[in-house]
Amino acid sequence: MSRPPRGARFPLGLDHLHGSTAPGRPTERAEPRDLLRPQRPLAQAARDALRQAAPAGLGLDSAAVRSRMVERLRADGIACEPVLQAFGRVERHRFVDTALATQAYEDTSLPIGHGQTISKPSVVARMLSLLFESERARAAGTLGRVLEIGTGCGYQAALLSLLAGGVLSIERLRPLHDKARHNLHGWRQGDVRLVHGDGRLGHAPWAPFDHIVAAAGGDALPPAWPDQLAVGGRLVAPMQDARAGGQVLLVVDRTADGWREQRLGAVHFVPLKSGRE
Repeated sequence: MSRPPRGARFPLGLDHLHGSTAPGRPTERAEPRDLLRPQRPLAQAARDALRQAAPAGLGLDSAAVRSRMVERLRADGIACEPVLQAFGRVERHRFVDTALATQAYEDTSLPIGHGQTISKPSVVARMLSLLFESERARAAGTLGRVLEIGTGCGYQAALLSLLAGGVLSIERLRPLHDKARHNLHGWRQGDVRLVHGDGRLGHAPWAPFDHIVAAAGGDALPPAWPDQLAVGGRLVAPMQDARAGGQVLLVVDRTADGWREQRLGAVHFVPLKSGRE
């Protein structure tokens, strides 16, 4: 770049830039150098991740993104239409940390802090579909009053609010209880009540429940759960099974004559613990 004429003041005119030798007589313009952008690989990686989660330029809050997840669930055998419709309405990415938002609509569990996870969409959909096969749900077309054990980040509670007449969700870890309350702030669908307490004890003041679903697995079913289940209702929870060598889905139906159990396929959930922190 040439020196500005004596006595020139800034800002300079365009004729003094890119190698001009005199006012009004620009020389051949030099090729500009590429700007150094050390963050370019990170920025490109972020764009690629967003494109994978939301191709064709769709944002994560687009109904089309959730629709693709619903179609994958349908292809995997989930046939309960109310459950599929709920998955199409609740924005899962709003219930996970921002850094993991681009993975929100993949069929994978994600960490939510404090050693806990948000379950895979396919597992959640399967458990909610099993609830809809109960005697009470078939008769009423709704899940009625539901007890959820393990609120976590609040995602399943949001789904349940679209499927039930009322949801009471218990979380033993105070930070997660607060996180779910924050995530569900402003949620106006259905009646959702969050409780910080020991989920193994259920919630007697609201019993009996039409349905109970748990997001943590123990070695044995806490006695309070089947006791707080209404006749015709159903309980779905992960439970250790020595014969299977791990956790399975335990389905308990309460009839007028007692309780009936069935054990389904293998699952993997965080351990069920007592007390509250």
